This record gives sequence, structure tokens and C-alpha cells, in this order.
Amino acid sequence: MKLTRRNLLIGTGAGLVASGATGAFAQDAHVGHASPEAAPPPATRRGAGRVRTLNGWSLPHRMNGGVKEFHLVAEEFEHEFAPGSKAICWGYNGSTPGPTIEAVEGDRVRIYVTNRLREATTIHWHGLLLPSGMDGVGGLNQPQIQPGETFAYEFTLRQHGTHMYHPHADEMVQMAQGMMGLFIIHPREAEAVPVDRDYAFLLHNFALHPGTRRPDPAVMQDFDLWTFNSKVFPAIEPIVARTGERVRIRVGNLSMWNHPIHLHGVQFEVTGSDGGRWPRGQWRREVTEIVGVGQMRDIEFTAVAGDWAFHCHMSHHTMGPMGHDIPNTLGVDQSGVEEKIRRMLPGYMAMGETGMSEHQDHTDSGHMQGPENTLAMMAGKGPFGNIEMGGMFTVVKVRDDIAPGDFSDPGWYRNPAGTVASRVSSDPDFGAPVRRNAR
Repeated sequence: MKLTRRNLLIGTGAGLVASGATGAFAQDAHVGHASPEAAPPPATRRGAGRVRTLNGWSLPHRMNGGVKEFHLVAEEFEHEFAPGSKAICWGYNGSTPGPTIEAVEGDRVRIYVTNRLREATTIHWHGLLLPSGMDGVGGLNQPQIQPGETFAYEFTLRQHGTHMYHPHADEMVQMAQGMMGLFIIHPREAEAVPVDRDYAFLLHNFALHPGTRRPDPAVMQDFDLWTFNSKVFPAIEPIVARTGERVRIRVGNLSMWNHPIHLHGVQFEVTGSDGGRWPRGQWRREVTEIVGVGQMRDIEFTAVAGDWAFHCHMSHHTMGPMGHDIPNTLGVDQSGVEEKIRRMLPGYMAMGETGMSEHQDHTDSGHMQGPENTLAMMAGKGPFGNIEMGGMFTVVKVRDDIAPGDFSDPGWYRNPAGTVASRVSSDPDFGAPVRRNAR
């Protein structure tokens, strides 16, 4: 029988019939799928998961004979990194990362994977303990999933922890296009130290050349779009909590570089990894934690009121696209250069004489734009002016009056009187020639 979208939706596709899937499951599993045009925004399709996936959602499932059944569809769609930058990406069920799979230690799961790409694919369940034939390396553990085919993966979850899924077929290309997702397994027993809010996201990078609309898989470490869940600041959702709540943030890295993840305002505890939540004696206190390529890290902290930066500490990973090969113009007098170059290149802006942020003060938006479909190097505005960040950056927003289960953005923090750094003097001679002592 030919496998069509209609067959999938009514549960009569060959792969689904063989494993006993029903029409009800197929409809549930395709919530928000269908096509990019029909898919509702992630905020409206969170699913019933316990984890809050930044800018994402948890995949619905149905029970079938004691087995939890999920359905992933590998496909191409248009994705927005932030307003002003869109690309044709690959992912699952209309999103990159794909929807988060949540289950419980001991569950039997069956995951259908339908390939709507124009090349073969597979899925590897990164860090999961399972039979060799379910591990998802094309050619080694299974045949490739050809375009139009649906495969079923089935195994029992023998661990808990924060995990990932991604292809092991044409991996460099498919991951560079956005194919990845989170697989979170909750422990069977209640946690000795419970958390009030549970967040998760993946680190990744996309090379989107100026004016283009498809990521370049050949660029892996150069200056490009460094993302939390395939979004760049200021499009990354804030992490919201109530003062005093215990917050867990699960971070996975499927980019091509290691990331020192830094949180302001608190000392967090590193409590887990792919191996699950560690014994309490192995927890360690940090303010920055390196998440290596292919690794997971769970951090936990008690929320303190305020707006706190949360970002990668590689400074160029908290900036938008910018060429590496431009000349170093620090200290160079560029008087008259801008006007001459604008005759040939309208919109050109000389910058770099006193630093790279000077260009922000000369545009209506506060940030210098690049070519079409290219983001500014720095983006976002805060209560005190431009936030000179982009890329892997968001804000942890903690308030005293946030209701349990409320994840809405509370706006900017109102600092108590006397707790904001402020100007105490201004030097009227600033900018005058520097006088050096003669020898």
C-alpha cells in the first residue's frame, strides 16, 4: 500500500498497521504537524509534558496495549531564528528542534518515524540504553529510512535523565539543517529534592550566509547563528520563576563547539547529565559549566528576584552574524571615509574606531542591520537601553508574585530604590588628546 499522509492520519499506512497503530493515535500525534502553514506556533502546542522546552513543545502520545506511542515526521519547513531572519530548515513535526519526547523510567515506548525528506535518514537515541538494532546508525544497526517510508523503534526505558535524538545518516548535513530533539526520561520514583520548574533546550549553530535562505553544512565553527533551541536573542523565551522556587535547566549540546554556560545572580548546582540525576554527594557548585559537544548537563538553583543574564561565555557566541576578516580599525581616524564609500555602497556605516558598539547609536532601531535576511550583530532592548547581545543569550526573570505554573513574560524587573548603578560624575574633558609624560 502506498504510504500517504492520509494513510498516516487514518492509521492504515503499512508501517502503522504492522504495529497496530490506530487512527486516534495518528491524529493525536500530528498535532501541529501537517504543514508549516497549518502548524500553530509552539506556544499553543506545548503538549502535556512536565518540562518547559524553550520556544518548543512536548510531543503527545497515546497508549496502545501498555506501550506509549509517539510519531515523529522528518520534513523540511521554513524556520524563523528571530524577526528578520528565516531559513529553509529540516526538523521534525514542523519544528527545529523537533518536539521533546517525555516518558518515565520503565515505560515501553514505540516511536514511529516517517521520512518526508528527499533523502534517506535514521534516528539515533543519544545516550539511551537499548537493543543494538534500535540504536539508529544507518547501515550498521538498521536499513536507511527512505523517502516516504515509516519505521518503528520500540524499546523499554531502562534509565532516567536528559537525552537527545538526532540522525545518524548524512549526519553533517541533516544536523546542520536542524534535525535534533530532546528525549527526557523522568525517574520512576519521586525525586528526593524536587524541582518547581523544569526547563530544557539544545545548543546548536547554523551558518546562514548573508542574503541566503538555507544553512550551509560546510561551516561548523565560524561566526554564524549560535542558538538556544534554534532561536537567537531576543527571540529566545525568558526563563521565568517565582522567588524561592527551585529551578532546573537541562542543556544539551549538538552544536560543533563547546559552550561555557554562565548564569548571573546565583551559584547553581550541577546535578545531572546523560547519566541521570547524580547522587547528592556528586553535585557541585558552579557559576559557569562547560557543556561539551554531544553532552548534557542539568543545573539547579534557588530563584532570586531580578533579571539575570544566562548565556554562553564565548563572547562571539552572544553576537549575531559578522565577518571575521574585516580589518581591525580600533583607533583609526575614519573621518570622511563613510561619505566616500556610501557613494558606491549606500547604507555603509564606518565603525570600529572606538569599539564595535558605536554603530548602535546611529540607527533608528538602535542596531545596525546587515543584508537582507541577515540579523544585526547585536540585538534587543532592555529597560536601560540597547542590550549588546545576540545569539546564545536569554534572561532569567524571577519575581516575588508569579503564580505557580505561570510562564508568561513578566516584563522588566523593577529594581528597589538604591539598588541600580548610576552616574556620579561626568568628565567634561573626556575625549581630549591624551598627554603622555616626556622622558
